[in-house]
Amino acid sequence: MSRFFMGSDSESDDSVSDTEVAPSRPTAKPATGYQFSDEEEETKREVRSAKDKRFEELKTIMKNMNNHKKIKDMANVLTDFEDLAKAYVKTKKVIEQTGIPRFYIKCLVELEDFISDMWEDRDGRKAMSKTNSKGLTTLRQKLRKYMRDFEDDIKGYRENPDAEEEELQAESEDEEDVEVVPSLKPKIADGFLKPIDKAAADDDDDDDDSLWGSDHESSSSSDDELPSVGGLRQYTAAMFLKKTGEEASKEAEAKRIRKEEKAQKKKDSKKDEGEWTDVVKGAPHVIEKTVMFAKDTEVNHEAVMKKLTEIISARGKKSTDRNEQIELLHELATIADTNNLGPAVQVKIMFNIVAAIYDYNPNIATCMRSEMWDKCIKNVGDLLELIANNADITVGENILEDSENVETSPYRVRGCILTVVERMDEEFTKMLQACDAHSTEYVDRLKDETVVCEMIEKLQAYLEGKATTEEMCRVYLKRVEHTYYKFDHTIVDGTATEDPTREVMQQLCKYIHAKDNSDRLRTRAMLCHIYHHALHNRWYQARDLMLMSHLQDTIQHSDIPTQILYNRTMVQLGLCAFREGMIRDSHNALVDIQSGGRAKELLAQGLLLQRQHERTPEQEKIEKRRLLPYHMHINLELLECVYLVSAMLMEIPYMAAHEFDARRRMISKNFHHVLRLSERQTLPGPPESMREHVVAASKAMKKGNWNECQNFIINDKMNAKVWDLFYQKDRVRDMVTRKIQEESLRTYLFTYSSVYDSLSLVSLAEMFELEISVVHSIISKMIINEELMASLDEPTRTVVMHRTEPTRLQSLALQLSEKVSSLVDNNEKIMEFKQGNFGFQKTNQNYGGYQQNKDNWQGNKYQNKDNWTGGSNKYQQNKDNWTGGNRRNQNRQQRAY
Repeated sequence: MSRFFMGSDSESDDSVSDTEVAPSRPTAKPATGYQFSDEEEETKREVRSAKDKRFEELKTIMKNMNNHKKIKDMANVLTDFEDLAKAYVKTKKVIEQTGIPRFYIKCLVELEDFISDMWEDRDGRKAMSKTNSKGLTTLRQKLRKYMRDFEDDIKGYRENPDAEEEELQAESEDEEDVEVVPSLKPKIADGFLKPIDKAAADDDDDDDDSLWGSDHESSSSSDDELPSVGGLRQYTAAMFLKKTGEEASKEAEAKRIRKEEKAQKKKDSKKDEGEWTDVVKGAPHVIEKTVMFAKDTEVNHEAVMKKLTEIISARGKKSTDRNEQIELLHELATIADTNNLGPAVQVKIMFNIVAAIYDYNPNIATCMRSEMWDKCIKNVGDLLELIANNADITVGENILEDSENVETSPYRVRGCILTVVERMDEEFTKMLQACDAHSTEYVDRLKDETVVCEMIEKLQAYLEGKATTEEMCRVYLKRVEHTYYKFDHTIVDGTATEDPTREVMQQLCKYIHAKDNSDRLRTRAMLCHIYHHALHNRWYQARDLMLMSHLQDTIQHSDIPTQILYNRTMVQLGLCAFREGMIRDSHNALVDIQSGGRAKELLAQGLLLQRQHERTPEQEKIEKRRLLPYHMHINLELLECVYLVSAMLMEIPYMAAHEFDARRRMISKNFHHVLRLSERQTLPGPPESMREHVVAASKAMKKGNWNECQNFIINDKMNAKVWDLFYQKDRVRDMVTRKIQEESLRTYLFTYSSVYDSLSLVSLAEMFELEISVVHSIISKMIINEELMASLDEPTRTVVMHRTEPTRLQSLALQLSEKVSSLVDNNEKIMEFKQGNFGFQKTNQNYGGYQQNKDNWQGNKYQNKDNWTGGSNKYQQNKDNWTGGNRRNQNRQQRAY
């Protein structure tokens, strides 16, 4: 037996080893190959794949990055991130085969969260060094850009961050199920004993099915148990022999049973632990619901009101969860309803629920979330219905809390339902302002307007006979503001037998005019009424109401929303006048809005870009709150086209009549500005935009070519942009064509009257495709207004020119004489001014010489003037003869214009 297995102590072993003589062995011949020393340890070479190498490099960089993150060394974190990105590029070939490793996505997500936390910590950022602060900013920008390539993977990781751990756990479970066969070294021969290592046995099998602890295994494999001597296991030759089929089946059955037992134990442990919940980042959320009342507490009016006061007292505090407060109030309302505490308690709680919903959004400039808006309209509707169905409940803001009565009828509850509905209407406007006007969300939100209008009508029905006149005026105005801009085509067509909206507007506005004590409500009601008349082509009613109200004189003293409403009303009035063919009235109504080029801003339909920061951020926020929802907008291109066409129909004949008048004034400055811009173009092409079409039509009208002018104004492009937007588009197009024909006739007569001795009415009617009676009427008006110096010959149907108008040369000579005379007067004033300032400072001698020179110059001047005027006496006499009889009429005509 070997000395290593003997039970004697070390000294005896040493003595035995010293006395023993080693048996002699035959010497072997040296091998021909290389020989290595037995003492030299053999080094093992490890072969790794490219995947393992690349992934190990990524993990090394991540480890360094985590260390730098712990000490908040942002400069080195930035360097590590750049190295990580470079290493990832090198790993691209491996990743294309295996996919993006999950640990890499995990690293990016953790880095993003770390940077966001650092960025939100403003105090920590201020305390950073300049290098770390710069590194944080740069890293934040680079990481945002870099993570765009991994959006899907990052999203999947954030949805299920524990997927990697589950995969690893499943792999480890599979490894546990596989039986590990111990490898036996060839040096151990039969009959040798091996020490039993309990720790090693536990390591081989971590579960309870170890060789020492499993009763089932010991019973099932009793035949295979190894004999042991003194705690030492003995390997026999039988255990290395091939097992029979029956023994192998028994062993497989035992393994299957063990596997099933493991799975059952895991299920039982999961049941004992309960359900798993996801842990979210940040402070832990309270899952347990707050218990309203203790078990034995009697739920009565006093307990509920006390609990309500307790919940309301937390309103506005920093630690208060607004959403939780709304849920608590809902739960309290359910408890009160379950215990039949009466409708007054429900009304009291619902007032507080609506107030909590309004307080959910702390920023008054922004709108509430869509789910909160749905809750808002539902609760306000329930509150209105509850108040309307219980006549014994009195609600008012003048009721003190001490005088409230929620227990017995008649009930008294403090609260203002009118204020609640007005606030809901404001929130509805904010919701529409925040939505994209061209999205489906805007359409979905706009559908709620029907619900809002129904609530206002219910409120009106509830308050009639109960509220004060001031409150009724407020309710009526809310209903008017939701009605005045809505167009009813049945009224315009005349298909409707009666006009309900007109009667409603008349009744509501009349009540406000009579009962309102504040100017604001009365002014807004008046403007809405005018707008509604103009929208439905009731031109004369709208015009008379505007003139009788005298709002033009006092509107500048009103608040800005009222001024915006006034601008909208004037624009609608101008459009109505244009549809009815009142071109001059239409131009006068639109000129103030269009002259400044700020129609978009004046109508509260958008903000214009300001130069040099003329508008502060606070002013911009305030102006954005005033913007109107998209469905109330007026088409700005339609508005500009109507204005320019009206200006063209007025300005072109006036320019032709006063072509050589030096003191000619402009009717429309904006129209002249558009004409000047077109004249500056070196290569004018065919018209494309709406303005270019109007300019081209104006040039054609100057020549009297009405057909070309009409083609520029009415064509497929202009129909799509402008004319098809009118309700009765064919009627409007016919009216515009008629006006173009008439004004082109007037322009033709002004331009070419000096060329003709007489003109035939029949020829003019054929040229402009008008009836002879219409041509006769137009020319008669021109003669009566002394715009055309001619007379009508009825038998021959001709227009005879009187030839009293000056020629172009005579007009230029008159202009020259007026300019020369004004120049002489200016020179005399300048000389008198110089004489008054410096004359007394000269000596008598100098002054005498100066006076003599002045007299000589003055004499020469008058002599030259007499010579010039003497040669022009004949022309002056003709001028006096021509102007003598017409000077008074011309002055009167200019004043009329």
